[in-house]
Amino acid sequence: MDVHRVANTHRQMDYNNMAPKHGKALPCQEDRFDSGLDSLKEDELVSEFENIKVEAHDPALDEYLPWRSAVTEDGDTPLHLAIIHEATDYALQMIKLSHNHPFLNLQNHQRQTALHLAVITEQPQLVEKLLKAGCDPRLADNSGNTALHIACKRGSMACFGVITQNCRHLTSILSFPNYNGHNCLHLASINGYLSLVENLVRMGADINAQEQCSGRTALHLAVDLQNPVLVSCLINLGADVNCLNYGGFTPYHLTYGRQNEEIRDELFQRTAQELRELPESETDDSDMEDLSEDLSEDELYDDIKFGK
Repeated sequence: MDVHRVANTHRQMDYNNMAPKHGKALPCQEDRFDSGLDSLKEDELVSEFENIKVEAHDPALDEYLPWRSAVTEDGDTPLHLAIIHEATDYALQMIKLSHNHPFLNLQNHQRQTALHLAVITEQPQLVEKLLKAGCDPRLADNSGNTALHIACKRGSMACFGVITQNCRHLTSILSFPNYNGHNCLHLASINGYLSLVENLVRMGADINAQEQCSGRTALHLAVDLQNPVLVSCLINLGADVNCLNYGGFTPYHLTYGRQNEEIRDELFQRTAQELRELPESETDDSDMEDLSEDLSEDELYDDIKFGK
């Protein structure tokens, strides 16, 4: 079964100016928390959870628990809020009482499930509990990212390990592109997480998979980013140096006009002789310029937009 994606039709909140929690970095813009961070103050949050009353109860009344239907104006459930505010005890209680219940897969207005938020807040314990309780790892947020995509983009080895060890749909998720056309391997490569790249390939990720915007493989991306260690890593893992992107360029072609001679030499030796010369093209020379200075996160190539 494919990863589930639903177009977002709701407004998004901007949290770029919000101060990070003590000892934690502010999340990436694409991984913004919903208004749960803004709608409840600390004392209000405690009061809110105390009123939920998620203690032991008669299982026969499961479908009538009022907190399951509670939701904020931005689509957050009490479970979303508990994870965002790292109220772990409350989150664990709700997860325990909602084993294999649709409540675990409810999405807020950014299409984030509790699983997405547990990865964003770097809480692998909750990630594991959610997966074992029946949270669907195939659900995608409004950027087309599953929880595993987010772990690869953020370099979260702990959450990555928990998801891959407890996911029955790993093959499907590994091949699934987000709305920018990038799969998990592309995201790990773009952000330079070598350990994740190695693990993804060993788990069956297609090392020569082409991102959907420009047809570049992870090796093309590594050249674009002028990352010689990643280039060598991918080659050693079996990346095809002769793979062409949609413009007919090999990774070696992308070394033209760039400074790193180490990358250029390594690819020259391995690229087929007939593919070393630049193909004739009507494309402007600026297309061969280094793009990495203007790139952020996984939005390397935004000439094609997926969804709204």
